[in-house]
Amino acid sequence: MITALLAAAAVAATGCDLERPSGAPGCTRQAVDALPMTALQAIGTHNSYKQAIAPAEMKLLRAASPRTADSLDYSHPALTAQLDAGARQLELDLVRDPEGGRWARPLGLRMAGGGDYDAGPMAAPGLKVMHVPDIDYRSVCATFRACLEEVRAWSDRNPDHLPLLIMMNLKDGQITVPGATPLLPFDAAGMDEVDAGIRAVFGPARLITPDQVRAGKATLAEAVRRGGWPSIGSARGKVFFAVDEGPQKVALYSRDRPSLEGRAAFVNTDRFDAPYAAYVTLNDPARDALRIVEALDRGMVVRTRADADTVEARNGDRGRPAAAFASGAQYISTDYMTPDLRLSDFVVTLPGGGTARRAPLPGPARPAP
Repeated sequence: MITALLAAAAVAATGCDLERPSGAPGCTRQAVDALPMTALQAIGTHNSYKQAIAPAEMKLLRAASPRTADSLDYSHPALTAQLDAGARQLELDLVRDPEGGRWARPLGLRMAGGGDYDAGPMAAPGLKVMHVPDIDYRSVCATFRACLEEVRAWSDRNPDHLPLLIMMNLKDGQITVPGATPLLPFDAAGMDEVDAGIRAVFGPARLITPDQVRAGKATLAEAVRRGGWPSIGSARGKVFFAVDEGPQKVALYSRDRPSLEGRAAFVNTDRFDAPYAAYVTLNDPARDALRIVEALDRGMVVRTRADADTVEARNGDRGRPAAAFASGAQYISTDYMTPDLRLSDFVVTLPGGGTARRAPLPGPARPAP
């Protein structure tokens, strides 16, 4: 334990890139790999799959709701390009399509009189990836399987990468636009479909799962409080998933599995006393600062956001990114790993450069209530 603490202190003092240690004093592979994976801080992307809304469709949307149009006016390159640029957290929004073809002709496309859209991937049964079905539906990888296979291929080529967090939003809220396709609920079968999709691409040796982290402790929450997350060395080349949802879907995903026994993914929760409490999404780093500290004190993994709804890119506000990095959260999500020069030169980069750094301590540790 003393050796690990000394190694952590040395790494923290250097500005060391945890993914590619330089070998300089305090930045050796041995010192970095001895750290728990919760010690890292890296950048990720929000709605990582999202492509731009087609111009004709954006024109219709802007006429109906300029504010909504502004909030949706961003996009990302292919997942491979994001990972190559240093993203170590991705976010995928899933909708159910067990028979296939539900979004082969999206409403927005029809309202705009057609356009360039490859409906081929939509024909097959299975989970699809999109932001707002029928409205903001274009994706760099249209199916859950395709997205995960792209991540797996990148991981195979980069076996020393730091642990990748893939967040999943499970969408079944109805779109209140006449003619929109009804969304299917994420019921028990839908939850099992998500797990099956993950395990079809990533085998046990490539996943960090709740069962692995719990490792015989009474609950998952107890395990993470006691340092149950793997070391960086053990987590290299691996992926872990989180169901980023509210209490109702979390309850369904964890039904009869209080510590997520047998599940492929962790879950978001603001109930830090819950037996499955190991991960939390706290998106406002200023408003949620104390909650982030509490979560970190409990050994949890935290994701926060450096920007949202294109606001910071439009007004040039750097306060939110600064708060996000200072919070100590492990994963800092952004829509602007590169600037959108239509709006401004706003960009979010890791302080000091590199892919990941030692997460700063956000403040004095506070005892858990």
